[in-house]
Amino acid sequence: MDIIKYHRPAQSPEIDPSTLSNYKNFTIDQTDLHFDVNFDDKKCVGTVKYHLKALNQVSKVELDTSYLIIHSIKVNDVSSKDFTLHDRAGPLGSKLSINIPSASAHNNIIITIEFETTEECTALQFLDKEATDGKKEPYLFCQCQAIHARSLFPCFDTPAIKSTYKLSAKSPLFTLLSGRPVNQIDDVYYYDQPVPIPSYLISIASGDIVNAKIGPRSDVYSEPIKIKDCQWEFEKDMENFIQIAESLIFEYEWLRFDSLILPSSFPYGGMEIPNLCQLTPTLICKDRSQVSVLAHELAHSWSGNLVTNCSWEHFWLNEGWTVYIERRILEGIAIAEARESKEITMDPFEYGEAMRQFNAIIGWSDLENNLKAMGDKVDIYSTLIQDLKQGDDPDDTFSSVPYEKGFNLLFHIEQKLGGKKVFDKFIPHYFKKFRYTSLDSYQFIDCLYDFFNDKHDILNSIDWDTWLYKPGMPPVDPKFDTSIADQCYDLADKWFSKITTSSHNLSQEFSQEDIKNFNANQSVVFLETLISFNKRSDFKWKDYHQGLKIMQQIYQEYDETLNAEVLFRWYVLQATAEREEFLPRLGEWLGTVGRMKFVRPGYVLLNSVNHELAIKYFKQNEASYHPICKAMVKKDLGLN
Repeated sequence: MDIIKYHRPAQSPEIDPSTLSNYKNFTIDQTDLHFDVNFDDKKCVGTVKYHLKALNQVSKVELDTSYLIIHSIKVNDVSSKDFTLHDRAGPLGSKLSINIPSASAHNNIIITIEFETTEECTALQFLDKEATDGKKEPYLFCQCQAIHARSLFPCFDTPAIKSTYKLSAKSPLFTLLSGRPVNQIDDVYYYDQPVPIPSYLISIASGDIVNAKIGPRSDVYSEPIKIKDCQWEFEKDMENFIQIAESLIFEYEWLRFDSLILPSSFPYGGMEIPNLCQLTPTLICKDRSQVSVLAHELAHSWSGNLVTNCSWEHFWLNEGWTVYIERRILEGIAIAEARESKEITMDPFEYGEAMRQFNAIIGWSDLENNLKAMGDKVDIYSTLIQDLKQGDDPDDTFSSVPYEKGFNLLFHIEQKLGGKKVFDKFIPHYFKKFRYTSLDSYQFIDCLYDFFNDKHDILNSIDWDTWLYKPGMPPVDPKFDTSIADQCYDLADKWFSKITTSSHNLSQEFSQEDIKNFNANQSVVFLETLISFNKRSDFKWKDYHQGLKIMQQIYQEYDETLNAEVLFRWYVLQATAEREEFLPRLGEWLGTVGRMKFVRPGYVLLNSVNHELAIKYFKQNEASYHPICKAMVKKDLGLN
């Protein structure tokens, strides 16, 4: 069936515009990748060997690089000077063209490259020991998504092509790589990745790192100073997460799901590195209230790592599916909790579904806020399928759109087809069909139509063109179940009513009992609702400082919480009201977290209230941020 014919490419999967490589000419049988870690000079010297097979007549191998030094190249184990490192093409880096003996289809080619990273490397962050939590040893970690692997090693830096890997690293400190540990000989660490992965999933971490068991097939790694806290945070849920996901899709394929809690400068909530999920330390709340991020990264084991978007234009296939699976995992946890709890009176399955939709409500609110923050870029960056064909940096398009708009499309499809019992049959079929491959949105839709061959009328009623290509919020209001959120809305509405009519009685009207039974996500919804009142034409929080001061006295736990999601909303509420004592508190806090989810909007908010203060705190904190985060905040603040 011809779906959205005006956008469909001549051939699927669609060609990735964010790579300079000629990946379409090859398959990769295996990649051997080695790093020598130099903490003194803050660089990695390495060797990469590609075992390629030509798919057609070809005379060059063209790879992506960015700020790399190329020391030597061998073609079929013979040294070669017949290569060119081209001028830089903006954010896409510099193409490395290697001439090879004319190869026909099915010819085997071996390319070996010795290289060195430079201080401009955007994938690596070296931390001096003073910048770590333990302050005993320096630390190295990397983040290659979306197109930063090319600054770490010469590669086909596209999610469209995958390879198995033999990985090794020489380092004076304990080292983790994105595979299964094989051996350690002196200071050389060997890993194997037998499941084919794209370049953006390559990772290295080296430092004062230890591990602790959190499940029968899971360990958590961190600096020794916080390993016990990390273990407690995750050991209750880890194996349950895996088993719920397996029951929904199919058996976990990577054997182990280990996690690494990185230093605070890590720019994301998590990164789905195979066999070694990377996580932000903001998840360690000492109340297990942020374990949903772990469920999200686990879901990537199927969505993204096994089945991958063919380019960053179709990023929603990775993230929309992952959010969908994450919420199904958390639904399963909620069902189990309802069965065990005497306080939850709802039917366990109804409670699980209500919790899933409650989490979707939070995501919907995040999407609305994110789109408003895009300003004049909303028409460009809020489409589900992005247009990167002009050489744009995929990092510039990063937002909640692929996550939440993607989730809502899948939720809409599920509901249109008749609910979970119908849609659940499709889930393992989809992931088995595209396992080890990369696909575009059109292949996903074709797969959907093929599977539901008797439901074409229903699928045709979905406005695919608007969902995929039109900017803005999803075209369908999902009418989520608000039974869990209503408590939050009611309390926020009561505050609005009382604060605007009888502010002198607030201490009698409210108490700590109001939020005593709120979970962290309910506090998020409550605070988000309060913040949203500032969008009204007849109300501004800056006119009600006394009311917010009383709220602060009553709900003291919001001042003291270790949950970054809650604390950030608390700071946003107070900073939006321009409460002077909270502006430096927000600025100082932004220096303790490197997670862009908080750092970028935090500086944008601070900038809107006090430009000089925003610049002051960014200059004070920027040395601690990851290169990706630092670059994005500079753009946000107009400092480029």
